[in-house]
Amino acid sequence: MSSEVISIEQEEEGWGRQGTQPSLPESYRSIKVPKHGSWLKKFLAFAGPGYLVAVGYMDPGNWATDLAGGSMFGYSLLAVILISNLMAILLQTLAGRLGIATGKDLAQACRDHYSKPVSIVLWILCELAIAACDLAEVIGSAIALQLLFGIPLLYGVIITALDILVILFIHNKGFGFTEKLVIILITTIGACFLMEMFWAKPSIGGIMNGFVPTAELITNPQMLYIAIGILGATVMPHNLYLHSSIVQTRSYEQTSAGKREAIKFSTWDTTLALCMALFINAAILIVAAASFHEAGYFEVAEISEAYRLLAPMLGTTLASILFGVALLAAGQNSTLTGTLAGQIVMEGFLNIRLAPWLRRLITRLIAIIPAVIVTAIAGEKGTADLLILSQVILSLQLPFAVVPLVKFTSDKKKMGEFVSPAWMKILAWFVAAVIIVLNIILIVQTFQ
Repeated sequence: MSSEVISIEQEEEGWGRQGTQPSLPESYRSIKVPKHGSWLKKFLAFAGPGYLVAVGYMDPGNWATDLAGGSMFGYSLLAVILISNLMAILLQTLAGRLGIATGKDLAQACRDHYSKPVSIVLWILCELAIAACDLAEVIGSAIALQLLFGIPLLYGVIITALDILVILFIHNKGFGFTEKLVIILITTIGACFLMEMFWAKPSIGGIMNGFVPTAELITNPQMLYIAIGILGATVMPHNLYLHSSIVQTRSYEQTSAGKREAIKFSTWDTTLALCMALFINAAILIVAAASFHEAGYFEVAEISEAYRLLAPMLGTTLASILFGVALLAAGQNSTLTGTLAGQIVMEGFLNIRLAPWLRRLITRLIAIIPAVIVTAIAGEKGTADLLILSQVILSLQLPFAVVPLVKFTSDKKKMGEFVSPAWMKILAWFVAAVIIVLNIILIVQTFQ
């Protein structure tokens, strides 16, 4: 192994001088980037990390909020999905920029910049977010198994613990294999919802109007609550840590020109991948609006209820089956990236390295224990409430990842020539402020 992989010396004035071992060392700079050739060939070499990040924007937690928004308010909350996605593209672009420009992921940057107690608090908050996200994946996958194969919900939750074996097999195949599998699963989800929309026959005018924000988003408390839930389910805090690390799997040239090119292609990759996530989230809400809201079913917030209603409303049993297949694909996809994110934050904040299978087992047990208890005591309704709670936890943790990211990428001492331009700094701080205000509103509403 080359000394480059063992240790990266940070020479930037704003960072510590100590050597920093890269996160995910087994994958670091493992994917070759052609030095010559067409721009398309180079772009394809960089394509992949954006799709791993996009997975977090279409996990089962998103489904509950999108279904609730569509059935309750029709197409009106499409504007929130669009705004959330634009915010996500900006924040993920900043995460990629940080990783490429400095050679540090966000967790390592936080450990370098903040005191040890602050870093530990940030690490605990991030672990809570990962556990909440994993909780949504556990419940989503268990619901999919119940709907497709009739497996009782409690057994489905327990079965999801076995995916650690699948994860270990996939990671052993290399990072490129993981990316290809994720892209296949995303394509499967997209194809399923393309068919759902074809059967649902939504109003084109309603969709177009839905993408235009209205004052009711703020004045209607119910709508605002769902809107904040969509925001929390869309912008994932641990994805910022993940993205800042996995962009470093590309073997781009460690020169000013090489890093600038890497940032450009990473931004394209992120934008295209998150546009796919936008389509899927919008499609879930559109199908709910066209199928449930227009038929007078205004309170379809549970995934299993949506599954049962789709077949009779759309006139084909295949509608429900494809819904279940897409849900299972979404749950398994999120499982792949959750492992990587957990490994990155633990290594970055604490400088502790665990075998991926052990890290995965710890994360999954944290999620499965509450899921098993709630499922056994409260059944299906309890898991639906737990799914919504997981999204609230994610939303509350978001500022603690966003503020350090915006702070670091706006600092010329830390970023050098790759510091965010003035317009991006202003926009990023505005987005951070919006997220903080919305979270304060969410806390108030939750306690009320």
